[in-house]
Amino acid sequence: MFKVIETFSGIGSQSQALKNIGVNYSIEATVEWEIAALYAYDIIHNGPQNIKDYRHHTKQSIIEEISKYNISNDGKAPITSRGISAMNVAHLKAILAAIDRNNNLVDITQVTAEDIPQADLLTYSFPCQDLSVSGNWHKNQGGIDRDANNRSTLLWQIERILIDLENSNKPLPKFLLMENVSNILSAKHIKNFEEWCSFLESLGYVNQIYTLDARNFGVPQSRIRTYMISVLATNHQVVNELEDYFFINNLENYQVESSQRKSLEDYLCLDYSNELYRKEAIESTPQFTESREKIYTLNKPLAKGRNEILSDFARTVTTKQDRHPNSGIILYDENNALTSINTKYRNLTPRECFLLMGFDENSFDLLMSNNFSTGINKQMLTTSKLVKLAGNSIVVQVLEVIFQQMMDINERILKKHDRLMEESEEIVKL
Repeated sequence: MFKVIETFSGIGSQSQALKNIGVNYSIEATVEWEIAALYAYDIIHNGPQNIKDYRHHTKQSIIEEISKYNISNDGKAPITSRGISAMNVAHLKAILAAIDRNNNLVDITQVTAEDIPQADLLTYSFPCQDLSVSGNWHKNQGGIDRDANNRSTLLWQIERILIDLENSNKPLPKFLLMENVSNILSAKHIKNFEEWCSFLESLGYVNQIYTLDARNFGVPQSRIRTYMISVLATNHQVVNELEDYFFINNLENYQVESSQRKSLEDYLCLDYSNELYRKEAIESTPQFTESREKIYTLNKPLAKGRNEILSDFARTVTTKQDRHPNSGIILYDENNALTSINTKYRNLTPRECFLLMGFDENSFDLLMSNNFSTGINKQMLTTSKLVKLAGNSIVVQVLEVIFQQMMDINERILKKHDRLMEESEEIVKL
């Protein structure tokens, strides 16, 4: 059994990728504090909740239980006590069930070695807001400087946890996997990133950095991200074998076979005779205003009408679509628009965003069938929250190839050296 801890787990793209390639794995713990994300993770990977398990709770008792956790409505700031008290009982029970079912440790700043189960892999796709190019527009200048006190500096919580594991004489994970925006390698941030890499090397990890575009992995989305696989090497021979392996098997040279490439047509839901697609398209059609003229004129048209594909790929799926720039727009036939508020275009629907991130329609439908009202005209998973969840995720198909490489390394290098070490120990005993 390959044991995994997903920190900054979001909707669980790592878990989905491992499942897709048939790895015998278990998620030992997750760490996620944003309510929509931890709930969506739970539904996608565990199915519908059985809230009857929490029937003994009064509203007050469940408020007391939830208040033990540092959860967030927006992923930026903790929810207040008043905010928790304002939630209805169903909302509170759904959050608690999601935390319990995934051993969600919730707040990365509070996680200690004592909390961390033994694992083969720890993943850390820490927040990118203060690293991304768009972060400069919002004056997010600190990057991953450990003293910047922003969301991206949560990276250094992983350092703290690994040090705590070492000091507690608990085994370090054999593998670490980082994912973030490629701007982490820019001149502005490289010094801090190199500090992070040096720290991992001091623990015995061999680091392999890849900058990969989802288009090369069969997904029609231009999404360039930087990944780092870190492998714990027990001796110099393992280090040499790992370096040789990564040199020969560089994923930056990877190109999916043409037979596995899919058209954008396979990801866009243009059949409006399907009532669900039609409803979602209308909900993703903003009122055409003067400010949205810019979105209409400057963003990439992906398709027109119900069957005309205008592009080979979408731009990067981000956390918002109703803005410029976005991932691309769907043009309406002006004589056949779905709504009178905007006869020119619509944005990508949440379903389309999920598909472009590598999740299938069954996963999205499971979310929708387990969406519920949290108040008057409020849903647990709103359209904007769903788009944000997709934009914060990782393309599953890219992770599949990374994990295939990881499994190969585990079998061909790490397990081989484990066997050799065991044999040498047996000889010493004799």
